[in-house]
Amino acid sequence: MHLILFDPPYRHLLSPLSATKAVAKCHFGLLSIQERWERMLNQTSFVKTADYLQKLYDTPTTLSISCWIDASVIPDDSLVASIVSLEEGACLVDAKGLVAGKGRIPFDQFDPTDYATYFSKIQSIDATKRLQFPWEIMLWNDAMIRADFALVTANRPSAPIPETVQCIGADQLFIEAGARLNYCTLNATTGPIYIGEKAEIMEGSTIRGPFAIGYNSVVKMNSRIYGGTSLGPYCMGGGEIKNAVMMGYSNKAHDGYLGDAVIAEWCNLGAGSTNSNLKNSAGTIQIFSMGLQKLIDVGQKCGVIMGDYSRVAINSSLNTGSMIGVSCNVFGEGLLPNYVPDFSFGVKGKQYQLESAIHDINNWKGLKGMSLSNDEISVLEYIFTNKAQL
Repeated sequence: MHLILFDPPYRHLLSPLSATKAVAKCHFGLLSIQERWERMLNQTSFVKTADYLQKLYDTPTTLSISCWIDASVIPDDSLVASIVSLEEGACLVDAKGLVAGKGRIPFDQFDPTDYATYFSKIQSIDATKRLQFPWEIMLWNDAMIRADFALVTANRPSAPIPETVQCIGADQLFIEAGARLNYCTLNATTGPIYIGEKAEIMEGSTIRGPFAIGYNSVVKMNSRIYGGTSLGPYCMGGGEIKNAVMMGYSNKAHDGYLGDAVIAEWCNLGAGSTNSNLKNSAGTIQIFSMGLQKLIDVGQKCGVIMGDYSRVAINSSLNTGSMIGVSCNVFGEGLLPNYVPDFSFGVKGKQYQLESAIHDINNWKGLKGMSLSNDEISVLEYIFTNKAQL
């Protein structure tokens, strides 16, 4: 049986994060959405996404009974048990639509809005928790670290704590084999701390949980990191970071503040760059929704949302509730604007030319020994051409 994680009909509301990747590939907590479902169901999976993105992912080569799950749904043990018990032809539906179903459906013909066509037994369930907007990732990350920590570390021994590390709450610290840490301070009494394989915590750094650092990522010397923070694989964190998610391959290597933020993949924050996460009035923050094309109230705390392949110049001052699109080169004097559209070069309406953007992205990927694939370039070309409709 295949496990297939499909993008919901409202995937556009997760822009700019969903512009370059399937919803299942969004990483927060300790895991991507896809990794989380695979661990909970003990099965590898495929993803079904927008047509222009599908070329990035493998698809099933045979038609068989498949378990189709909305990738935006946040799993828990009760929901997983309900999905496992589904019979062929049955599905679970909440007020927002299809949650999961089992059936023999051609991959390229599946449409989640037409679930009644595929499933004869429709079971209504209470509302599930669904990821709909990008800022929800930073709002939920504290809880997701705690849940993922329990999932990933269950019945597994941690590597020993080095003698030079000062740790409080050692029972909530997990160190994978190959991680490197010395002369740092870890406080896991406020939430679990997970240190991934080949990750490094440099000397003088102070970290309060919940915190997660992924494969081959680095916390630079004398960094101060507060709870609710996740660094995905191949990230670099430095300075002061609080309640922020860096999905993967992104850098904030120097001093400056990053708080209540979601940074996608292959991003860079220049030295001294700082975001505001609280208005001077302490009032409600509004952020521009790229999916809805309007301002949305998000509460009292919100820093910056940044799409894949975007970079911020040194000493940049990012405004409260900033939204930065895909492949932006952000620079300018004073407090920067709250909304920077896809493929912006600076903040005064100049467009980043596609060839230059691809060239510069490849330079950045080259720093980590990688390069854009032809399919990734095709996705960027599509976004560049159709960005007004995404």
